[in-house]
Amino acid sequence: METWGAKVIPSPSPYTKSGRKILQEDPDNPGSLGIAISEAVEEALENPDTHYALGSVLNHVLLHQTVIGLEAKKQLAKVKHYPDVIIGSAGGGSNFGGLALPFMIERLSGDSCTRFVAVEPASCPTLTEGEYRYDFGDTVGFTPLMKMHTLGHDFVPPSIHAGGLRYHGMAPIISKLYDKGLIEAVAVKQTDVFKAAVDFARTEGIVPAPESAHAVKVAIDEAVKCRETGEP
Repeated sequence: METWGAKVIPSPSPYTKSGRKILQEDPDNPGSLGIAISEAVEEALENPDTHYALGSVLNHVLLHQTVIGLEAKKQLAKVKHYPDVIIGSAGGGSNFGGLALPFMIERLSGDSCTRFVAVEPASCPTLTEGEYRYDFGDTVGFTPLMKMHTLGHDFVPPSIHAGGLRYHGMAPIISKLYDKGLIEAVAVKQTDVFKAAVDFARTEGIVPAPESAHAVKVAIDEAVKCRETGEP
């Protein structure tokens, strides 16, 4: 930073504008959550009064989200039921982890045989096709390295409808549980997801979000399997 009399003149930032640089190299780039994270971190680095808190992927975020699963547990207890299978959409892992982790306690202690199914888009198959290794949480490489299932921090998914599920990595906790075989993963195609969402909306009167519709699709698949086998 240079000073001239009473005026303070900031020096040029050492950080490049991530999005602009990426668009210069690839004008047709559809963007990704990894790029968005890079730009958010970049903003925090350039401005001393700005801080960045990651809203998904990191383990502490999953722990905050467990209020979802804890509430589901209480609701099921009131109707005297315990789940045979828990299904959730999985992008970075906070939604799925928030639902699944409170129930995982009984699975780990041997008190339940509940199955856990993480559902991701086939266009961004982080768990089903990604590698389990250390990688950055953003595209440029500002974040610390995390051990997770990843498609590579420079992976850019095609322009699909899956919204918040278009992320190259998976939360370390979810990745570890998947690596240990405690969690299953399914990748589903967007046309099948849309059909399931429409069926669900017509049947239940609720229009699911694109992300949630991934879980709806696999929940319907599980219900159909039980109908075909006669399992309650």
